Amino acid sequence: MKRPGGETSETPFSALGIGVASPDDILQWSHGEVLKPETINYRTQRPEKDGLFSERIFGPTKDYECYCGKYRKIRYKGVTCDKCGVEVTRSVVRRERLGHITLSAPTVHIWFFKSAPSPLSLLLDVQAAKLERVIYYVDYIVTEVNDDKRKEVLQEVERELKTKLKEMGDENKDATQSVLAGATELKETLKNMRPGTILKEDQYYSLSRRFGSVFQAGSGAEAIHKILKAMNLKREITAVEKEIEGMKNPMNEIKTLRRLKILRSMLKNGSRPEWLILTQLPVLPPDLRPMVALDGGRYATSDLNDLYRRVLNRNNRLKKLLEIKAPEIIVRNEKRMLQEAVDALIDNTARFGTQQLSAHRRPLRSLADMLKGKQGRFRQNLLGKRVDYSGRSVIVVGPKLKLDECGLPKKMALELFRPFVIGEMISRGIVHNIKMANRTIEQGTEEVWAILEEVIRDKHVLLNRAPTLHRLSVQAFRPFLIEGLAIQLPPLVCAAFNADFDGDQMAVHVPLSKMAQYEAREIMSARGNLLKPATGELMTGLTQDAVLGIYYLTRPDTREPRAVKKAFMNYEEALMAYEASVITLHEEIRVDDRESTFGRVILNRTIEALLPFVNETLNKKKISKIVEAIFDKHGGDAARRILDGLKLLGFEMSTKSGITWAIADLVTPPEKKAVIASSEKEVETIREQFNEGLLTEAERRARVIEVWMRAKSQIDKMVLTALAKDNPVYQIVDSNARGSWAQPSQMMGMKGLVSNPKGETMELPVKASFKEGLSVLEYFISTHGARKGTTDTALKTAQAGYLTRRLVDVAQDLVIREEDCRTKTGLPVNRAEGKDFGQSFASRLFSRAPLEDVKIGRRTVVKAGEFIDKEIAEEIEKSDIDETVVRSPLTCKTLYGLCATCYGYDLAVNRPVKIGAATGVVAAQSIGEPGTQLTMRTFHVGGVAGLDITHGLPRIEELFEARPPKGKAILAEADGEIVNIEDRDAFRVISLKVEGEMKTKRKAKSAKSKAAPKHVEYEVPRSALVLVKVGDKVKAGDQLSEGHADIKELAQYKGSEEVMRHIIREVQKIYMAEGAAIHDKHVEVIVRQMFSRVRVTDAGEAADLVMGEVLEKSRFLELNRALKKAGKTPARAKQLLLGITRVALSTESFLSAASFQDTSRVLVNAAIEGKVDTLRGLKENVIIGRLIPAGAGQEDRIQPEADTSNGDETDA
Repeated sequence: MKRPGGETSETPFSALGIGVASPDDILQWSHGEVLKPETINYRTQRPEKDGLFSERIFGPTKDYECYCGKYRKIRYKGVTCDKCGVEVTRSVVRRERLGHITLSAPTVHIWFFKSAPSPLSLLLDVQAAKLERVIYYVDYIVTEVNDDKRKEVLQEVERELKTKLKEMGDENKDATQSVLAGATELKETLKNMRPGTILKEDQYYSLSRRFGSVFQAGSGAEAIHKILKAMNLKREITAVEKEIEGMKNPMNEIKTLRRLKILRSMLKNGSRPEWLILTQLPVLPPDLRPMVALDGGRYATSDLNDLYRRVLNRNNRLKKLLEIKAPEIIVRNEKRMLQEAVDALIDNTARFGTQQLSAHRRPLRSLADMLKGKQGRFRQNLLGKRVDYSGRSVIVVGPKLKLDECGLPKKMALELFRPFVIGEMISRGIVHNIKMANRTIEQGTEEVWAILEEVIRDKHVLLNRAPTLHRLSVQAFRPFLIEGLAIQLPPLVCAAFNADFDGDQMAVHVPLSKMAQYEAREIMSARGNLLKPATGELMTGLTQDAVLGIYYLTRPDTREPRAVKKAFMNYEEALMAYEASVITLHEEIRVDDRESTFGRVILNRTIEALLPFVNETLNKKKISKIVEAIFDKHGGDAARRILDGLKLLGFEMSTKSGITWAIADLVTPPEKKAVIASSEKEVETIREQFNEGLLTEAERRARVIEVWMRAKSQIDKMVLTALAKDNPVYQIVDSNARGSWAQPSQMMGMKGLVSNPKGETMELPVKASFKEGLSVLEYFISTHGARKGTTDTALKTAQAGYLTRRLVDVAQDLVIREEDCRTKTGLPVNRAEGKDFGQSFASRLFSRAPLEDVKIGRRTVVKAGEFIDKEIAEEIEKSDIDETVVRSPLTCKTLYGLCATCYGYDLAVNRPVKIGAATGVVAAQSIGEPGTQLTMRTFHVGGVAGLDITHGLPRIEELFEARPPKGKAILAEADGEIVNIEDRDAFRVISLKVEGEMKTKRKAKSAKSKAAPKHVEYEVPRSALVLVKVGDKVKAGDQLSEGHADIKELAQYKGSEEVMRHIIREVQKIYMAEGAAIHDKHVEVIVRQMFSRVRVTDAGEAADLVMGEVLEKSRFLELNRALKKAGKTPARAKQLLLGITRVALSTESFLSAASFQDTSRVLVNAAIEGKVDTLRGLKENVIIGRLIPAGAGQEDRIQPEADTSNGDETDA
């Protein structure tokens, strides 16, 4: 941290607290009072004295020079000029020194009454809306009540009433009643009057005229300040505690519980309620709200200066009005205007309709706006900083580059490594100072380039491609100097970066220190990042041209084979024959007593006999399998070597193959016409049936669509047969180098059915192929789908990005903290469940540790706590084991993190995870990265009144945010039997005979209906599918109709474990359907966080806890352990299931929550509670500029803490 004057203070700190500043604190921070609204003198261009830029208050504008020029140069450092009052020091202090404004009337800090729940409103026990009317001088608030006088007045009112009633007699009953009612109301008002009672203006005037001696009331912040000053926190706490004791169900009285929490917090951290009202206003250092001179004598200024000027103008005017004892109405108006000016300065968006605007009618950017949102201080400057030693350029392919090399343009490299080059030049004595070195570099002499070559020889640089969706978007490479201005990238890493060479740009960063270089080389290098952290599968593989080359190399000859195959002793002999054009690549020959083709022999030479002889045509998938097998058997170095070899071979062969394609290569199947004609005939028949009234409109439509879909699939099959095996189009698609069969079938066969703007399938198909050409109508109806596709992609990208951000925020502090938590519980993984969403049993078991020994027959294949590798997983899959209970992040007992055994392998390296691994962030990236591949569609199922069932990205969001789903399924509320299903009006009614106890408090409909007393009825829309039939036995929580189950209802019926498994199942279904595999453990990490909060139901003897408070489970268990040790009553809490946004906002760290969302509310609550951030997570440490407590940054900072209790303090 920097101190004023520029020296750094190395004060170590382990936590960061926040609180409400007292007026004394503000004065202590301040270096002087700002008295004038002036900023800079337009003639001298120097700051005005006592103004918003005053040098006397904030420090000199020029280093070591006072305002008047009496003291100049560093020798006078620390001297305060006796003439102008400016301290001689560095000008950097103008970024740190605060000033203050003494307000002529107290004003309320807008955050403390506008944020929900409003702290001021809770402290005073007054509704926020009523309080607002008091603050802005509309209504009055009682500040003091004299009880003795009140008794006297009440007796007097009683006497007056009796006299009046005697005078009136019994003649006019109505008049008597109204007098009685008026007197009763008056007595009630006086009896209930207490400090904090709100009075309307007319009410105040009438009461103060008659009973001025009983009470005092005022308006505005002054009156509130008076009440808060008189507040005795201890007395208030006792009163609230008594009130809670007298309640039947205190959990429902959220407001009272919140009030108790605020009062206790304020008492504990020593803050006073009246500090919420500002009497001194801090003024931000001037260099944080600069004024810059533009051409033509105008200035560009920060909005804050305008806002401060308004406050000062109004404050000075109010001061004068008070001095000359102006009429009350004028003073009140000025006070209200001062309040509004201070509101606008602190938060200009909080009060709707009263925003302060600039000269161009734009709302001014206030202090709160400088913290909030993407452009605010947290996200723009603290979590994401611009760094030096970086550059960016367009990328081009470097086909000859090895996997961990990149080509760096010479000019860019010289700029990036300039300090290293200068250092080397000085140490060699070529130049003697930095100035000379810079001049030599500008000249670009030979020795400069030679030194640069030497400097970068053993260095690594980081390359990053935005959007950085997962850890593989930043990798380290060894740079090679190249001519030109574009960065060269090895083609093998394109998949990891999701890069292509159509104008993509990448950023280069230089790791400076030895430690940073070591990490780049050992951890981040592209040679060590071959696997995808989401699945543990190979990410670095051959693509496009290289795949086509290998496919071409290994495919057999399509012509008739020779009667006698040529035989060769060895590779060299065959090579000579090939070079002499005696044999071709694809011709079948015998080499080493093995039948093959020469192309395959070449391939096996490249694989270096690391695997058995590969004797088949290879496409993309098969090449990946080969490299994966080499990786598993021989490790990463061998896999990398083979990949580089295959890449070069692939490029060479695809060049030699000369495969290209033209429109003539697209052959329209001759049978197409017949298929279309017969389909048109069928459609005509359907239309006639409809005209005769045999079909409904919906049935006709469905049948027509079915006919055309059948026709399309027939033509698709014909396309495959129409292409010869040596057709370029066939080879490109068959090798998986690019495209899929859907594309040739649209180009050669028919485009098929398209959707309308609503997303429904249209009856009218596009019968033409692209080769034949579309008619005007066909072209027009095709545009709807295309347009929807492009808009969806744009929207989806933003939505997927936001989902990733929330996931990272919720899981960022989950780091591996210890080796083993020794839990006795696990998660069952069964065969059938995986089949349900298309994942093999082996892939789900891989990388996990079983809870108990796994035996096949009598043989133990893997012991409890050891890890299941690929071989063991395959073995278990082949056996008859149907379910294995494994250790899981969901059942891990480690506090504030996870243990290595419950997590299993780190999938990025396929080895057991190390302590300090940031598993939470990896999980969030693994789920978020394929997010853009997921569909955005909400499918319309059933008839016109069908259910909307959410799929794709919106469904993932629904699950992780624990929202009630669209198209909600009906769940059974108790165990029982389905006794009847009947149609009533627009509904289908399911009757359930209850056999167990009801899991809900709903009053069974059976009381009103004709059904027997122990029956419950459920209404399902006619269009929805019923999943049960009469006679079925159901359990509580079973689905009765189609749709998605509400996970909060499911938790109520089936408990937490079932819900956890349900979420994992549902998430996996969606990702697998889109072909984006993710390992279960990543989903489990996020689900663990959804279950990581508890609500206190009984605070026990914990002084810090209040009933109804939501806190982290780890902290709750830690507090309880401390209570048990001290022999006190532990607290009890209820397990909560929260959506990821709510979890992220309820974190213990206020820095992490404030930088996520709702910045002002988080900071207000944290300040009032006097929260202390222990800097446990990753974000908090990034914000304060420290190394993150993970990986290499976590040395000695992780204290393993496991929950040794059985969790009995938490009610599940």
